[in-house]
Amino acid sequence: MSQHLTSLPVLLPMLAAILMLMPPCGKNLQIRRYVSVIMGLVSTVASVSLLAYVKTHGTQVYAIGDWSAPFGIVLVADPLSTLLVSLTSFLGFVCALYSCAGDDEQGSFFHPLLHFLILGVNGAFLTGDAFNLFVFFEVLLIASYSLLMHGGDKRNTRAALQYVILNLVGSSVFLIALGILYGTLGTLNMADMATRVMELQGDDVYLAKIGGLLLLVVFALKGALLPLHLWLPNTYSTAMPVVAALFAIMTKVGVYSMMRVYTLIFGEQAGELSHMAQHWLWWLAIATIVMGAIGVLASQDLRKMVANLVVVSVGTLVALVAAQTIDSSAAAIYYLVHSTLVSAALFLIADLVSRQRGKVADRITAGRPVAQPLFLGGAFIFAAVTVIGMPPLSGFVGKVWILKSTLESAHGHWFWPIYLIASLAVLVSVSKAGSTVFWHHTGKGEANTEEKAHLVQVVAVLMLVAASPLMVIFAGPMSDYAQFAAVELHNFYGLIQHVLGGK
Repeated sequence: MSQHLTSLPVLLPMLAAILMLMPPCGKNLQIRRYVSVIMGLVSTVASVSLLAYVKTHGTQVYAIGDWSAPFGIVLVADPLSTLLVSLTSFLGFVCALYSCAGDDEQGSFFHPLLHFLILGVNGAFLTGDAFNLFVFFEVLLIASYSLLMHGGDKRNTRAALQYVILNLVGSSVFLIALGILYGTLGTLNMADMATRVMELQGDDVYLAKIGGLLLLVVFALKGALLPLHLWLPNTYSTAMPVVAALFAIMTKVGVYSMMRVYTLIFGEQAGELSHMAQHWLWWLAIATIVMGAIGVLASQDLRKMVANLVVVSVGTLVALVAAQTIDSSAAAIYYLVHSTLVSAALFLIADLVSRQRGKVADRITAGRPVAQPLFLGGAFIFAAVTVIGMPPLSGFVGKVWILKSTLESAHGHWFWPIYLIASLAVLVSVSKAGSTVFWHHTGKGEANTEEKAHLVQVVAVLMLVAASPLMVIFAGPMSDYAQFAAVELHNFYGLIQHVLGGK
């Protein structure tokens, strides 16, 4: 069974989605909920098992149909991809659990779409083929289009339409880039592409560079990197909060693609195309952090603030990708896990606050008190301290690691002050939001006790909030694994050997 373990994070969500579209699940919401949560838990267990297996036995390559690379489609489970697959499966499980309180009643087929989205994200993390990266992108995007429409109004529909149009354009550019690269290199297997890029000469070098930079445009759009980030704040803030929490992993697919493509294919072994995107990534990352921080300061409601915090996290991650060192990649891996979980937690907390404050909802202004001030206030403080990067939670560990890893980088003298000023902006905005929402009351209304959080919502929020202190308690193993994953990410010849064998 161990040789098939690599395929389970893709097969299990697909099986779950298909089961929930068939009788009796398709017509019974209660059964669909049980199947969704149970299959989400099973997918999480399978993903963590794969992570443990890879940590012990090294990178695993699964050739679909037993067609070996570069001719067949392969799934590559290395330490980085298995960590992100485990993160995605866990987040999907938590969101499926949270939605059982009633969010899944606001639109048809919520649970099947959730698992199709997980299928697409997990496939994107595991694939070793650039064309199948495009295929899995489309799977997750099609599912996300429908999820955005759940419980939507006119404002939601407008944001979803912008999201759909931009991603359709991005998909077209993706195909053009792949066509150029295939015509130049004769392959789309990533490991094989990396070996052939080194051999390019003459005009083929410029064609490959065009294809590589077009891919940068696509990944910048998927990851919400400036100036292609404008869709994210409106889209995430108008979507159902549980959907926005699930989408916290989607920008990381774009960042992961940058890590994979510009470290493996266009990394230091790429000859004339070595680190061709590095200079662009630095300045785009810094500008994204600035714009995200301005958006956080200008936010008038909690969900818009959290959406802009996601933009700041994307800029931070891309800066670490641009540094192109093992230490910066390790810091990026730790920070990616931390930022995804805390962003998802804040979206769900904002949802519960909105339900309990009546017409004021999650706007950052005085309103009626929440019905569960101890639970929601405590959860918000934990998440706020984490996202600000103050000790003793995981945000502080991540921030120190980020600053240390970029200290001697080419653009570190620009990154440090901008990142620290952006952190100050986040501190001011989050502190103001928390004090206004939880301490400033109009006195014109009492807490709405009928809107208290359901037990499954409380459990889901606590699971996400608890991740931060756990990442500190187990900081040693976590940082060791992040370092291990970063070393394997930069192990060019090791990955080539794993995927292509003796080729």
